[in-house]
Amino acid sequence: MAPSATGEPSPMHLPVLSKASSINASVLHGPRDLRLERRTIDEPGIGELQVAVKTTGICGSDVSYYKKFANGDLCACMPLSLGHESSGTVVAIGSQVSGFSIGDRVALEVGIPCGQCGICRKGRYNLCKKMRFRSSAKSVPHFQGTLQERINHPAAWCHKLPDSISFDAAALLEPLSVAIHAVNRASPTPGSTALVLGAGTVGLLTAAMARQSGCSTVTITDVDQGRVDYAVAKGFATHGYVVPRPLHTSSSSSSICSDSTSGASTPLDGMMTPASTLSFQSQLESAKSLAADMLALTNASTPMLVEDEDDGVDVTFECTGKEVCMHTSLYATRPGGKVIMVGMGTPIQTLPMSVAHLREIDILGIFRYANTYATGIRLLCAQKKGATAGFTLPSLDEMVTHRFKGLDNAKGAFELASRTVDDNGNLVLKVVIEA
Repeated sequence: MAPSATGEPSPMHLPVLSKASSINASVLHGPRDLRLERRTIDEPGIGELQVAVKTTGICGSDVSYYKKFANGDLCACMPLSLGHESSGTVVAIGSQVSGFSIGDRVALEVGIPCGQCGICRKGRYNLCKKMRFRSSAKSVPHFQGTLQERINHPAAWCHKLPDSISFDAAALLEPLSVAIHAVNRASPTPGSTALVLGAGTVGLLTAAMARQSGCSTVTITDVDQGRVDYAVAKGFATHGYVVPRPLHTSSSSSSICSDSTSGASTPLDGMMTPASTLSFQSQLESAKSLAADMLALTNASTPMLVEDEDDGVDVTFECTGKEVCMHTSLYATRPGGKVIMVGMGTPIQTLPMSVAHLREIDILGIFRYANTYATGIRLLCAQKKGATAGFTLPSLDEMVTHRFKGLDNAKGAFELASRTVDDNGNLVLKVVIEA
């Protein structure tokens, strides 16, 4: 039967008119100059979804921008919304998008490559020279981050989530992706031994992924006793080693072998590092001694089948970006092993290259991640189902130690994320801002 005329046109057949609406956004204008502002957002364009952001985790790079208006050698030159570890719900769908519905829960992969260059066609799109990454000052105008009520984002880079994965855990898929990519680059064989320097968010997740890949022992190190204890107690690592702190001037300062801006929340300022007080040769001797102490911890609990195997670990993941930790990594890795550079810190470093050269140690870099979100979602699904055999990824929800409600509380969240403990002496690991 044909529908009767009612005088009221069906909404399904009305043309979609592009119109803008107003949203709140947290916007950084300079060092520690964070403002809540109103912005205009258009309806999603071709191939885009509009996502209401539910959770955003604060990364070490976000903290660096917040404190310095810069991250390494990338200096912001215009107002910038921070945030790139995010999840949310679909509230509008642009044209030429299929497979999504209003209300779908999604994790956001916030690096948008060109998709056309040779690197992209090879699947290594994280290395695309035209990559635009949210909350980064690399591209101009800056690609605004996710600390906004809603954003328009390419549907191709929105990953649907099952109801079993929380928005907080989904936001942490971003640092988990860094860990997955690092372990993929390392390709450890089952039964390998691994060392992770730095127990921030990325370091913890890298240790967990090393265990997931079949490493028999995974030792994690940091200057912070609380983080090392947490790593071992929650099953991220099998062993933990607390690095003695050198002299520093602030109780909240980071030190040797603590996570860098690649997922860490430990600041670098206010510290007197070994590099500023010791000769280079002394630094190397100190690093060699530290590596021996780390290895002794694992060797004491793991009987060696062959005496000369007592030379180091198969894979070292350097998650701090600090020169002295790279020294330690080289000395801690066995001949024929690998050092994976995960942390992004000191851009120019002096290394004892002969240690790697004469012992055939491979030094591999990683930059963000590629083709990892589907893997991360599958791992979280298996975690929720409770795998009965093998290693199960520890809870990502429990990694969130502090939650702030609303963008108007963003400044407090960034200040806390700059510390390792809160005012009550509790561990600060991952700080998130929730809608």
